[in-house]
Formats: sequence, structure tokens, C-alpha cells
Amino acid sequence: MAKAPIWQWSAVKTARAIRKGKVSAEEVVHSHVDRMKAVNPKLNAVVVDLSKDAIKAARAADKARASGEEIGALHGVPVTIKINLDVKGQANSNGVPAFKDNIAPDDSAVTANLRKAGAIIIGLTNTPEFSMRGFTDNPLHGLTLNPWDPKITCGGSSGGAGASVAAGIGAIAHGNDIGGSLRWPAFCNGVATIKPTQGRIPAFNPTQLKGDERPLMAQFMSSQGPIARSVEDVALGLEVMAMRDPRDPWWVPAPLKGPKLKGPIKVAFAKIPRDMKGDTKVISLVRTAADHLANAGYDVHEVELPDLDGTWKLWSDLIFTELTVLQEATMRQHGSADFITAIESMKGTSTVLDREGYMKAIARRTRVLRNWMLFLEEYPVILSPLSVRKTPSFNADLESPERGRSLFWNDLRFMSAINVLGLPAAVVPVGLLGGTPIGVQLIASRYREDLCLKAAEAIEERAGTLVETLWARG
Repeated sequence: MAKAPIWQWSAVKTARAIRKGKVSAEEVVHSHVDRMKAVNPKLNAVVVDLSKDAIKAARAADKARASGEEIGALHGVPVTIKINLDVKGQANSNGVPAFKDNIAPDDSAVTANLRKAGAIIIGLTNTPEFSMRGFTDNPLHGLTLNPWDPKITCGGSSGGAGASVAAGIGAIAHGNDIGGSLRWPAFCNGVATIKPTQGRIPAFNPTQLKGDERPLMAQFMSSQGPIARSVEDVALGLEVMAMRDPRDPWWVPAPLKGPKLKGPIKVAFAKIPRDMKGDTKVISLVRTAADHLANAGYDVHEVELPDLDGTWKLWSDLIFTELTVLQEATMRQHGSADFITAIESMKGTSTVLDREGYMKAIARRTRVLRNWMLFLEEYPVILSPLSVRKTPSFNADLESPERGRSLFWNDLRFMSAINVLGLPAAVVPVGLLGGTPIGVQLIASRYREDLCLKAAEAIEERAGTLVETLWARG
């Protein structure tokens, strides 16, 4: 059997091999850089090539190890960063031409944590304008393609992250998620991720100091996180990214593993709302994931989730009220015609609230979250679809206003509802349908990412990882 090239190794295996001296960091980085040069011209997933700096950093990493210095959990491991996160000396453009010279004076909290752990940044990945579409295209860097099929979307807004790590560029990709921007690209590209609890991973961009802070609910609904090819690598990425940074006042020093639950753990297998128009073959694969959990010893029950529709609507109303009041003018000034069309479609699902309505909605969020947490006391893990349909075309949200609205309300209702709650949610692939990946979502209570990842791992052990199939295609 042929030996797998280094770029196909997991982050865990790569870090271990470097630590034991079986391979040098420079060899590892060269392997990933060569892979990037081979596949990225077609994908356009990495839009800022940092390979020259990465090779220098790899040489420094090898010298540090040789001299006996203490090394971190990702020492020498290649990673990518999404272009909406600050990397010192690079532009945080957020996919907007007007921001192409928005040079970061210092590293973001996540970038700093990755560097502390010894990770080596080989490139910055693409995002849609303002990171506010589920489809990755912008006038500054162009369209990112899905490595499985160029006709379907790679997702968004961390679409470049999902496409790059699936294609073998970097062992772990950074992304972030305010409405599904980690989980949707993981689904589309056949890889794994975790949207952590709000406060788990510190969030701060030094470029924020040039203007106002993000709106309150945007802060509470957004999470930074890792995308990787296996659940084990996602867990490692989470551990590294979650280190303290005093620049984020919302960071919480919660343990990464909570108290062990008495087994068997009850799983709520989410019923599909009657008005959701789904693909029966997609739903069948979600049922397969439920069977995998049952075979792994989980106690699976098919039940309705607590007011999924109302929870999703609360997310939509809050995020688009803040966007309309504080961000829309800038977006209309600097955004492309396609971006404005997409935003208007998404806004069509929301009610832009007045001052009293906004304050009441924030207050109502506490009650909604309480009801979900009580539900999670009985069912510590929820299994749901991430999408009830196959991955759509690369610009499906521009096909018509109706299609743009239905994508988030119908196809992805289980996804964006979780953001308003700030709960952790993992995505793991469960199989292929027509040659393209399908994943499922696993939700747990606050700071119980370990429960999400353990259940995701149980599915992965039975379904396998999918990227080997992609790589075998050449």
C-alpha cells in the first residue's frame, strides 16, 4: 500500500511526527505548499499566499525543537486563516475592495493562540463580502469553488476554509460562525467542525479599534472555530484556539471536558417540521446517523425541538435589525450589486424591529435559551439535519428573492436557529449523495462541546471520513 503524502496526514499525526523528529516542520510545510500550488488555482480557496513566510517559520520551528525548546500542541502544523481575522501585516479585507488596505496592526486573539501553539499559517482563505452570505464570492478575490463539484457552492461565509482543508491545503482551517458560517461549509465540503459556545474561544481583531465594536447580539451569536478533516483534529483545533486572551471580555475559562454523564446518553433526534420541504434521500442519511448513534450505545428518541421556528425567527429579527441600523449603510456604499441582492433576500425573512421591539427580543432570548437548556437536561445531545436538501448551486441565493429566502428558512432552519442560543454545535459528514457530501448537526448545552464531539466521533467511526474519496479522484 502506497504511503500517504504528508499533506494527507491528520493534524494530530502531523504534530506527533514533528514532535518525535520523524519529519521536519519544513518538510510538512513544503508538502502543503506544493499541494496548495497544485489545487488552489482551480479552487481559489486560499486568496493570500503566505508560503514564503511559512517556510521561514517552519525552519525556525525546526531550530526551536532541535535546541530543546518547549513546543506547543500544533508545533509545525500548517493552518489557514479566514480573511476576516487579523493577521499582523496582512489586510483584513472581509472580501470588500474598499477594505483591501485595512492592514492589521497585530494578530487577532485566535491568530495569536494558533501561533503560541506553534501552528504555521500558510495562507488566508476567501469569504463573501462582509462575511454575510452563505456563498463565497466577492469582487476583490472572486469565486471559490467546491472541490467535490464546481457547480455547487463551497458554502459560506467560511467557504474558502472549508474548500481548502477538504482539498488538502492545511491540516486545520480557521473559520467563524454567526448564522452557520462554520457548519455550512463543513457540510458542503464533507469535513467536520464545531461552532463553540459563545465565550469559549476569544474573539478580537485589532482592526476593530479603528471603529465601533460589533453590535451586542452579533457578539453573542458569533463564534470562532476550527474546520478539519476529522473530529479528532477539530477537537485539537478547539483546544488551541480556546486559550485565554484578555482582549475578549466575554471569554469564559470553562473546562473543555464536563462531568461524565450516566449512560446511556439520551439523544433527541429532531423531527422535521411539516412545512419544511426536504430531500428524502438527505433525510434518510440523517436517519443513518441516528442509527450510528444507537449502535454506539446512545439512547435515541425522535422528538420535536423546543420551538425551532420561533427560535430561528428570533435569530433573523435580531441579526437583521442590528445590520439595518448599524451596518447597512456601509454595506450599500461598498457592497456589490450581487451582495445587496443577497442581503435583501435574507432580510425578507425578518422583521426589522423598533427600539422597544429590539429590547423585548433580547429579553425573550433568555426565555428561549432557558427552554432549550431544560430540554438539553433531558436530552444532552440533539441530532438534527444541517440542511434538509443537497448542496445548491454556487450562486443559488441570487436565482430569485424567493429562492434566497427559502434557503435559510426552509433548507437551513436547523442551522441558524442555534446561533441565537449561543450553544455549541458540531457538523460531521455521514455520507455521499450523488457524489457530493451530506453532514449532520449535533447540539449540546453550554460549554459541552465535548458531548457534541463525542457523538460526532461515534458517527465518524461508522461512516468514515469522506476526503479520501475526494483525493482518489485526483
